[in-house]
Amino acid sequence: MIYLTRRERFSAAHRMFRPDFSDEKNAEIYGLCSNPGWHGHNYELFVTVKGEMNRELGYVINLKKLKKIIQEYVIEPLDHKNINTQVDFMKGRQASTESIAIAVWEVLEPQIRKEGVELHCVKITETENNYIEYYG
Repeated sequence: MIYLTRRERFSAAHRMFRPDFSDEKNAEIYGLCSNPGWHGHNYELFVTVKGEMNRELGYVINLKKLKKIIQEYVIEPLDHKNINTQVDFMKGRQASTESIAIAVWEVLEPQIRKEGVELHCVKITETENNYIEYYG
């Protein structure tokens, strides 16, 4: 079994809050991340796929194809957007990095499966100190 990881980057704004909570309660729970004026991150996305190497072609998946899938289904919808208001696959979800990772998995998994490999992990780095890994 071969594991292959592709890294991409995107920048996006979001706000951690619940609309049914007051600004004070949101600030108590989410701190500075509940700023009504939003805040942003320069995220790194790591998409790991797994599969058997195609002996004839010498790879698990064509990296250009993997890059295109990630760009089309994740980076283009997210990059320089407001996650809370502009990203269709995040509608109805809290704009946490955990929720983003799950949503990215849900968007990528069927596309990657079509290429004959399995999605193994979605890792999103929010800051140099915090990252999320999701394994489906």
